[in-house]
Amino acid sequence: MLPEIVTFWHGPLDALRLICLRSQVAAGHKVTVYSFDPLPGLPDGVCNAEAEAILPHAFSEKLRPSEPDGSWRDWTTLQFSDFFRMRLMALGAGLWLDADVLLLRPVEIDPAKPYLAWERARQLGNSVLYLPPRHPIVAAFENLMAQEALTPQWLALRHRLTHALRRLRGGSNRLSDIRVAIYGPASLTALARRSDALHDALPKKSFYAVHADPKRVFERGDFSALIRDPDIIGLHISPKGRGNTTPVAGSLYAWAAERFGDR
Repeated sequence: MLPEIVTFWHGPLDALRLICLRSQVAAGHKVTVYSFDPLPGLPDGVCNAEAEAILPHAFSEKLRPSEPDGSWRDWTTLQFSDFFRMRLMALGAGLWLDADVLLLRPVEIDPAKPYLAWERARQLGNSVLYLPPRHPIVAAFENLMAQEALTPQWLALRHRLTHALRRLRGGSNRLSDIRVAIYGPASLTALARRSDALHDALPKKSFYAVHADPKRVFERGDFSALIRDPDIIGLHISPKGRGNTTPVAGSLYAWAAERFGDR
């Protein structure tokens, strides 16, 4: 049986992410998107579940206080999702995929083993993630979330120094202000190293073949090698503001829109 795919979204979904969700369903997976507000227009086969039951909206105040109208600030959504996916792992909810992962073939996992992939030469990605509920990485995040300050014991020395200098200069006391991905791939990599999980990581091209090069997705080009390579399971696209652009003829995005678009 294929694992259920789970993810979190805050705000409206753009066209690219709807295409990616359809690709996950087309691969044979049940897909659930957690959100605080209802998400209209979800593709057939994609369920919408209440995020509050997994991680309360109020948790975001530990990261970056909201605006006067209650809306989240700049990168709050990204950092909140870093914790949200770990809560889903603790609950055994399924395989996390970011909503912008275009799935080319089904994902099969061993429920007793981590499932993750290298994003860069020395850094794991957390856009594709499965951890057994009792895994040490999950436990480390559960312990972290019990803190008010959210300061990881595994924090890199350079980040500790940056944080200390900011505080000495009268700057923000929130660790979340240091950098946007402080609780994301860097933390996952450090904890995977500690728990001897790096050997479980798939090669970069398994999911991150185009992650740092969106031109390969949105501009006309030869993408046949990407979609035919049996070792490429999916593509984390990271659209960087292009999620509602009109597909360019001859591009990978146009191919995906034709294959997985709403018809």
